[in-house]
Amino acid sequence: MSQPCLIVPGDKLVVASHNPGKVAEIGELLRPLALTIVSAGELGLGEPEETGETFAANARLKAWAAVEATGLPALADDSGLEVAALDARPGIHSARWAGPARDFALAMRNIEEALQARRALSREARAARFVCALCLAHPDGRSEVFEGVVEGHLVWPPRGNRGFGYDPMFVATGHEATFGEMDPAAKHAISHRAAAFAGLLARLGRSSA
Repeated sequence: MSQPCLIVPGDKLVVASHNPGKVAEIGELLRPLALTIVSAGELGLGEPEETGETFAANARLKAWAAVEATGLPALADDSGLEVAALDARPGIHSARWAGPARDFALAMRNIEEALQARRALSREARAARFVCALCLAHPDGRSEVFEGVVEGHLVWPPRGNRGFGYDPMFVATGHEATFGEMDPAAKHAISHRAAAFAGLLARLGRSSA
């Protein structure tokens, strides 16, 4: 017999993020669940140090920090860009490449300079993927992790001002527009975060059936 659902429609859920773009995207993906969403930033919660060695470990760390601080269920996302030619970097350190000011224009330049240094010039040589791990944690001690990936390649210069983070330099396989150029609904249909949310929604749908 499956365990009861961690959250149900009407619950208040903390999205354990201080990134407004990420919070907005997660809120849109959570819309089918009819939850009351509040972010860690809105609540003035501190940002825990991300000491995990995987996306899943860091998602768990952030979710449990929010649960302990609020006594509410919490959802945390840890995601990042893995670039094949850079030995899967920046990976779990994707945000750190943007520095304390979270300057992703700088982070994208850093990646481009690293690719140029390795003479990664062709589309094939610039293969990359976005990875997302979601952790849904409940004050009763239960938690679940859902993961998603989208494959693609990097372009330069960056294109588009939609999305956030590395979106303007990432093109998903089978597409020509960067995530920074895509309509949000089109991005939601194929992104790494959407794939992880599909697992989350399927799990909650089965549990509430």
